[in-house]
Amino acid sequence: MPSTGGARINTNIAAMNALNALSDINRGLGLHQERLSTGRRINSSADDPSGYVISKKMEGRVRAMASALDNVGDAQSMFGVAEGAYQKIADLLVQVKEKQARFINGAFGDDEKNAISTEIRALASEIDDIVSYSKFNGVQLLSSTYSQNFQVGEGATETFTVAFGASVSSAVLLGTAAGSISSTNVSSLTVDTGLVTVNSAIGTIGSSLNRLSAKEANLNTAISNTESAKSRIFDADIAKEQIKAAKLQILQQTSTSMLAQANSAPQVFLSLFK
Repeated sequence: MPSTGGARINTNIAAMNALNALSDINRGLGLHQERLSTGRRINSSADDPSGYVISKKMEGRVRAMASALDNVGDAQSMFGVAEGAYQKIADLLVQVKEKQARFINGAFGDDEKNAISTEIRALASEIDDIVSYSKFNGVQLLSSTYSQNFQVGEGATETFTVAFGASVSSAVLLGTAAGSISSTNVSSLTVDTGLVTVNSAIGTIGSSLNRLSAKEANLNTAISNTESAKSRIFDADIAKEQIKAAKLQILQQTSTSMLAQANSAPQVFLSLFK
C-alpha cells in the first residue's frame, strides 16, 4: 500500500488508500449479505468454481434418485393393484371349490345341480371381469403377459422388472371358460390347479414388494446423505456469515470515517498561506 508524508495535496494518497480499503470492505460485505439473503454460500461459479461443479453434480444425483423413488412408488402401486385382484380371484376360486364339493351329492337332482353349476358359472364370470378391470394407467395387468422395467436407482442400468407372468382367466384357472361351465363338467374343473397358480402369483408379488421396500429405504438414505454432503459445500452457515457481516459493517463505518478525515487533511496546509 503506498504511503505519503501528507504534504502533497494534488494527490491524496491517504484518501485513496482509505477508499480502496472501503471498496474491499463493501465488496466483502455485499458477498456476505448475498449469502445471508439467499442462504447459499455459492451464488455463482466465481464464489467457488470447484465447489460449484461438485455441488451441481450432487444435485443431479439427488434429482435422479428422487425420480427413481417416484418410480419405486409407481411400481409398488402397480403390484398393489395386481395383488388385490389376485386375492379376490383366490377368494372366488375357494368359493368355486366349495360349490364343486357340494355338487357331488347323491341326494341332489338335476335342478339342484343345475343351480350349483349356474352359481359356479357366475363366479367364473366374475373372475374374468376382475381380470378385465385390473388396470393401471389404462393397461390391463392380468389379461396378458406384462413385463416392464422401472429405473429404481441413480443409474439408467439400475432397473427393476415388474411382471405378472402368464395371463389368467376362468379358462386358464378352471380348465373351462365361464360360458361353457355346466352341470356336465363341474366335477372336472381344475380349481386346485387354479389356486396354486394364483397363490404363487401372490407370493411372487409379496417378494417383489419386499425388494421394492428395501430399495425405497436405500434411496431415502442415499438422498439424505447426498443432500447433507451438498449442503456442506453449497449452503451458507448463517451464524458465521452474520458474524463476518457484522465485523465488516463496523469496518465500513471506520473506513468511511477515515476516508472523510483523509479528504479533509490537506486543508490544514491552508494555514500556511495566512
